[in-house]
Amino acid sequence: MLGTVTSESVRDGESGVAPDVAQLARVVAKLREENERLEHLASTAAVLERAKGVLMARTGRSAPAAYQELTRRASAGGRTLMEECWRVLGDLDAGEPAAGREPAGPPEDGPEGHAPGRGSVFDSERYLRPRRDRAAVPSPRRREATGAEILRALGEALTDVTDARELAGRLLEHLAGPPARLDAVTVLVRNEDGALEPAGQAGTGAVLSTEWCCVPPLDVIRSGEAIWLEDPDRDGGGHRPPGDPPRRWPTRAWLPLATGGTVTAALGVLRATEAPFGPAVRALLLEAARLCAGSLRTCEDGGAPAGRPRPAERPEGPAGRTARLVQPVLDALPGAAVLLTPVRSASGEVEDFRIDAAAPYSVDVAGRRGRRLVGRRVLECYPTLAGTEVWRGYLETLRTGRPYACGPFPYEEVAPGVRRLSTFSVRAARLDDALVVTWTCHDGAARQRELLGDVQRLANLGWADWNLVTDTITWSQQVYAILDRDPAEGPLSLEELPRHLLPEDLPAFGRAVRGLLEAGTPVDHPFRIVTRSGVRHLRVVAEAVLDAQDTPVEVHGFVQDITAQRLAELALTETRQAVLAQRTVLQAERTVAARLQQALLPLPGQSLNLAGLRVDVAYLPSHDDLNVGGDWYSAVELPDGGVLFAVGDVAGHGLDAVATMAQLRFTAKGMVLTGSSLADALRRLNTLLLHVPETHHTTATMVLGRYDPATRCLAWAQAGHPPPLLVRGGKAEFLTPPDGVLLGAVAEPSYVRAECRLRPGDHLLLYTDGLFERRGELLDEGLGRLAAAARQEFGGDGPGSLDALLARLLPREQRDDVCLMDVHLPR
Repeated sequence: MLGTVTSESVRDGESGVAPDVAQLARVVAKLREENERLEHLASTAAVLERAKGVLMARTGRSAPAAYQELTRRASAGGRTLMEECWRVLGDLDAGEPAAGREPAGPPEDGPEGHAPGRGSVFDSERYLRPRRDRAAVPSPRRREATGAEILRALGEALTDVTDARELAGRLLEHLAGPPARLDAVTVLVRNEDGALEPAGQAGTGAVLSTEWCCVPPLDVIRSGEAIWLEDPDRDGGGHRPPGDPPRRWPTRAWLPLATGGTVTAALGVLRATEAPFGPAVRALLLEAARLCAGSLRTCEDGGAPAGRPRPAERPEGPAGRTARLVQPVLDALPGAAVLLTPVRSASGEVEDFRIDAAAPYSVDVAGRRGRRLVGRRVLECYPTLAGTEVWRGYLETLRTGRPYACGPFPYEEVAPGVRRLSTFSVRAARLDDALVVTWTCHDGAARQRELLGDVQRLANLGWADWNLVTDTITWSQQVYAILDRDPAEGPLSLEELPRHLLPEDLPAFGRAVRGLLEAGTPVDHPFRIVTRSGVRHLRVVAEAVLDAQDTPVEVHGFVQDITAQRLAELALTETRQAVLAQRTVLQAERTVAARLQQALLPLPGQSLNLAGLRVDVAYLPSHDDLNVGGDWYSAVELPDGGVLFAVGDVAGHGLDAVATMAQLRFTAKGMVLTGSSLADALRRLNTLLLHVPETHHTTATMVLGRYDPATRCLAWAQAGHPPPLLVRGGKAEFLTPPDGVLLGAVAEPSYVRAECRLRPGDHLLLYTDGLFERRGELLDEGLGRLAAAARQEFGGDGPGSLDALLARLLPREQRDDVCLMDVHLPR
C-alpha cells in the first residue's frame, strides 16, 4: 500500500486562510458550492459531447458543425440545448446510417409466435407483461441487440469514464456479445516522441499491451484508415507482438481514434475466433470507435471531462519530479493511496495538503477517482476532516516522522447534501516533507454482500430474479455453481429448462411454474436436474410480485442444492425398509419360537405337589417382543419316589436357543431317569453341546438337583449357574456352589455333587440371571438385592408369593427372560 517517495513542502503565499476549524469550514462550504456547480457543468458538457459525437458519426460533420446543428434544432423545436441533446441520444436507433455504410448489427427478429414451444407451460411468452409492448421492444435476452441499441447503450456508458482503462473496459463490456463478439480491447496513444504507449486494456495483460506498442499500428495513426487483420497466416507477421502465440487472436482490427481532428490513438479489437468481421460488424466497430474518440479526448490530462476545470498541475521542482515518479507506482496499487504535500501559510503553519499522486481506487466524497484527485486540496475532497483526530495525526506524523495508524473510525460524508456515515482505517507515513496515506473503507453494505455470499456458499443456495416486464433474468454466482453452468452462457431461459430436468419430474414442475407465473401462487418444490457432473436434487422456493390487477410482474426466489440431504434421506429410507423387513422376519421367528417354547415348556396353572413338596414356577419373557430366550425349568417325580429339579439358561435368543433348551431339558431328564448321576449327566450334556455344528454352537448354564423324600436331602450340581437361595428361619443364604463350569465351554470339565437337607418351612429358590442382573451393576449387588427381597417375602409366617417377589425385583424395562422356581417344604 505504501510506496517510497520524496517530496518537499509547498508554501501558499496567496492563501489567507486561518488554521482554525471555523475558518476552514467556511472555505469548505465555498469549495463545496463551487464543486457542485462544476459537477453540473461537467455532466452537461458530457451529454453535449455525446450528442455531438452521434451527429458527427451520422452525418460526417466536424465538431463545430455538429454543435451548430444541435443549436439550430433546439431553436427550431422550442427546446433547450440539453433537451435536444437527450433527444439525439434517445433516438440513436431511429437515426439513418451514415452515407456509404451499412446499418450496424443483424436484422430484427421475426414476429412474435415463432419461438419454439409456443403455448406450452414452459413458453415464457405467455407470462411476460405487458403483452402489447413485447412486439415493439424485443427482449435483449431472446435476440441479439441491434447495432443502434448497442451504440446507444455504449454512448450512455461512456458518459462518465475517467481514463482510457475504464474506457476499454466499458467498450469490451458492450461489444463482447453478438454481433461483435470481442474478446479483448486495447488502446494505444501516441506520445510526444511519436511512439505508441498503452493507455488502457481489457481482456489482455499489461505486458501484452506493452508489446503491442512494438508492432506497427502506427500505420493507422499515419493513414487514419482502419486495418482489418482476418487471416492469421497472411497477416500474422507484421502486426503481432514477438511473444504472442500465432493463433491467440486470429482476427484483429486496428481502428483510428481522432481527437480534435487528428488521429492520436489506435483502438485494437481482438477476437479469439477465426470468423472474419462482416460488413455490419465493421460498421458497428467504426461507429463505436468514433464514440470512443470523443470520450478519450475528455479523459486526457488525468481524465477530467470536457467543460470541467482541470485540477491544478503538479508543481515543478523536486516535488513535481517525485510525484511523476510515484504516480506509476500508485497506478499499480489495488487499494486507496495518495501522496500529500503540505500547503503552508506565510507563517509556515500547515493549513492544508495537496494531492500530488493518487491510486486508481482512491475516491473522494464527490465521487472523483484516481488522477482526477491530483492537484486538489484534501479539505476540498474531504471537507469534514479538518480538526479531527486523523487530521492531528497527519500533522504529528509530518512533525515527528512517526507513522500514524488509526481505525476503524467513523467519518461522516456530506455529498451532495446527503449524509452518509462510513468507517475507515487510515495509515500515514512521512517520507521527507510529504505524507503517503493509505486507507481502507469498511463499508457495511460491502460487508453485508460478503456475508450474503458466504451464506449462499455455505448453505449451497443462490437467488434468482425474473422481471416479467423487461424479460430480464438475474442469477447470483452461486446459482451457476449449483447448476454447473458457465456464467458466460448466462441464465437458463424457461424454454431451456425441460431439456435439463428429468422427464418424470416435468409434469409436477410444470404445474408449479404455471401456478407461480399465472396466479402468483408461491412455490416450494423439489426437482432433479441433469448437469455435467450428474443428477442433482434441487429445491426451488419462489414468490411473485403482483401488480394492481394481481398479475405477476416479477418473480423472486432461491435455488438450493439438496443433493447430499436427499441422498442421505434415500439411504435412510432404504435402511428403514431393510430394518422393517428384518423386523418382520424376527417377529415371525419369535411367534414360532414362542409357540415352540409354550409347547416344550408348559407352565402349570397352580402349585405342584411332588413328594411332599410344594413347587411354584414363574416364567416372564423380556419386554423386547422380538427375542425369545432359552430359560427353562423342569420339575418331575422320578420312578423311585424322588423328584428331579432343573433350571437352565441357554445363551442367545431365538429359535436356536429354544431348540438347544429343548435338547438340554429332555436329555437331562432322560439321563437321570435311566440312572445317571448328576455330575455324569452334566458331563454328557457338555459333550452334547460341543458336538453340535459350529454354526449352532452355544453355551448354557444349569442347576440340576435330586430330592429324596425319605431323608429330605437335596443332592445338586451346577454348571456355571447362580447358586440356589435358601430362606430359613427368617434368613436368606445362598448355597455354597460345588465346582462346575458352564456347558459347552471346555472339552474335559469337572462337575462335583453337593447336598442340602431341607427342614419344614424352608423355601429353596432356583432362578436364572434375568432375575437379579442389571446393566452397569456388580453381580454381588444384584444377588444381595435378591436375598433381601426373598427374606421379606418368604421369611415370615405366611406362604409368600412369587408374583410379589417378582414385583419387588424386576424393573419396568425387563431386558431378559426370567425363570423362577420355589421349592417349599411345608411345616
